[in-house]
Order: sequence, then structure tokens, then C-alpha cells
Amino acid sequence: MYLPDGYTTLTKRAEKDDREVYDLFFGPNHPGMHGNFGYVLEMEGTQIVKVRPNAGMLHRGFEKSMENKRWVQNLSLIPRVCVPDPDPNEVAYCQAVEAIMGVEVPRRARYIRSVVLELSRLGSFLMGMGGVGGALGHYSIMYLMMESRDRILDLFEELTGGRVYHIYNIPGGVRRDIPPGWKQKVLDLVDHLEKRIPEYDRLLYENPVVHTRLQGLAPLSAEEALTSGIVGPNLRASGVKADVRVDAPYAAYDEVEVNIECSGGGDALARAVQVRMDYLEAIRIIRRLLAKIPDGSFKLDLGNLMKLKVPAGDAYSKVESSKGEFGYYVVSNGGMKPYRVAVRGPSLPAGLYLCHKHLPGMKIDDVAVWMATLAICPPDIDR
Repeated sequence: MYLPDGYTTLTKRAEKDDREVYDLFFGPNHPGMHGNFGYVLEMEGTQIVKVRPNAGMLHRGFEKSMENKRWVQNLSLIPRVCVPDPDPNEVAYCQAVEAIMGVEVPRRARYIRSVVLELSRLGSFLMGMGGVGGALGHYSIMYLMMESRDRILDLFEELTGGRVYHIYNIPGGVRRDIPPGWKQKVLDLVDHLEKRIPEYDRLLYENPVVHTRLQGLAPLSAEEALTSGIVGPNLRASGVKADVRVDAPYAAYDEVEVNIECSGGGDALARAVQVRMDYLEAIRIIRRLLAKIPDGSFKLDLGNLMKLKVPAGDAYSKVESSKGEFGYYVVSNGGMKPYRVAVRGPSLPAGLYLCHKHLPGMKIDDVAVWMATLAICPPDIDR
């Protein structure tokens, strides 16, 4: 009988029960990978032995690019630092510029910014919760949540002219006032989103398959979360009561009630539940903001923003995005362009270095769940 080359070697390996370690490329173009990013996984069968993050797929260099653009031109670039939740980048950057200039944004503009931020948070949460469902094979919940997200994008299109990137916040306020009837449309939308929650619960949060897959997966203690720089819903899911909107209020958050709740379990299930809790609170905050939104100007008159000169100085501004603290450190040398911009994003700790500790020992089908429940946004890493 003819025996192919390697037969003897394979037979000896089988007799010894030796297990071959091989590399598996997870991303950049993989349905379970959030964005252009990759993990090179050393696998033993279906179990992960080692992980090597493979960044650099985006080739963007946002921070360096900002030094070569005028102050207002950067507003078309920075929303791409986190595509599902772009508006926190705009607000954090604008607030840093305003702090260096020593100007105060009109009260109406601060309220409008807050409403926009909460709508962006809701849209990001819907994509994130739907992504958890998709990572577990429950596509019905993903499709339903994306349909709801499209309704939010419709309102952004009416307000800003753009669906995904809005370029709406500018130094000194917002680009234009809210159109007639838009406030009521927002209230109608959040009513609709709240009514959908029981359906989301039946399909996702009360699903025994979801509980079996998520419970106990990738637990982060409060101490590990804090020392690693984990922020936002992931930090609250580990039991730490922290939120930039409360701890260092900005925009109009000092004028409305913001409740911080913690799921506290620390694992993937706790992180998913935390997003549900934050989602409901965002709906409540929008109602509070719209009930108190004042009349008045929606921006300062800073002249032609293409010719804006910012005095020499520096400032750090932070906001609470759907993924946690987004911070911008901006340095001006008194010219028409930033001298330096550095971004503090929330995705780097889990996406780039905690993976070395937690992914080994998991199965290949847990990688997409890791990405989804930690809400890792690769452009935030490769910026």
C-alpha cells in the first residue's frame, strides 16, 4: 500500500498524543473583530496558548496628523478615533481648545452638546449589545438593535447632515441650532427605545445560552481594573463607582441628575448587564436635559474658524464616552494649528495588554466575545 510522506511522523505523534501548536490569525478582516485590528493566536487545538496583538492595520496616525491641520479642520478627523461613538472626541477636543482660549460656551450649547453625547452613547450601546448577540450567534437581537440604531442616525442626519460622522461640535459651541420639531422627535425616539427593552431582555439578557457563555468569562477584579486603566462601563462592572459626568462634570451634566449604578460581577456577563443599566440611564438623562434646555445662543462668535489662532498654552479635557474616559491633551504654541495633541482612549488597556493575561486558556470562539463585552474600539488603539 502507498503511504504518503509524513505518514510515519504523524503516526508517532498520535502514539505520543503530542499536540501541535499553530498560529491562527484573528482579524483584521474577521466578522468577530471590531475594526481593522488583529490578534495572532498561538493555538493548541481550539484553545489559545498565547496572543500577539497585531496593530497597525489602520495606518492613520491621528495624533501626528492633527499637528498639520488647522484647529477646525481636525474636527473632520477626530470622530474616526472611535467610529461607533464619534461625538465624545469632538467635545473633548473642543473643550480643551476652549480651556486654552479661556472662553465659556453658551448654556444652550452645553445642553445641546449633552443631548448629542447621550444619543451617541445610545447608538454605540446598541451596536455593542448587538455585537455581543452576534458574537454568540444570536443574530436576531443584533438586527433588531441595529434597526433601533438607525433611528438614532436618522436624527443625527437631520441635525448635522451626517449619519456616522457629525462634525457638529466646534470651538465655542455647536455648528447650528436644533431644527424645529427635533426635540419632540428625540423624546418620541427614547420612548420607543425604552419600549424595546423587554424584547431585548427576552432575546439577550434572559437567554440561558448567553448566561452560560458569559458567566465567569474574563473576570476583572476592581483592583486589576483600576491598576490597568480600565474605565467606563467596564470599570463599573467590576464594582468601581466612577463616571466622568459625575466626578468631573462638563457640558450640562452639572445641571441634571446622573445616577451611577454598578453591576459589580466583573465578568463578561456583568459587563453586558452594565451596558443595559447605562443604556436606561442615558434615556433618562436625555429626558432631563430636554426638559431644561434653555433659550439663547448656540455658539460664540469666534470669527472665521479657519483663521482661528489659539493662545499658547495647554489643557487636558475628558468626557465619559460609551466606553469610558476619552481625554484630549492639547498644546498650542499660539499658531493656527495645534503644536501637539495626545489622545487618552479607553480601549487600549484591554485590547492591547490585558489580552496577554486573559485570552490564553480561552477557546477560539471566546475571542469575539472578549472584544464585544469589553467594547474594544481598534482605531482608539492605532491612532
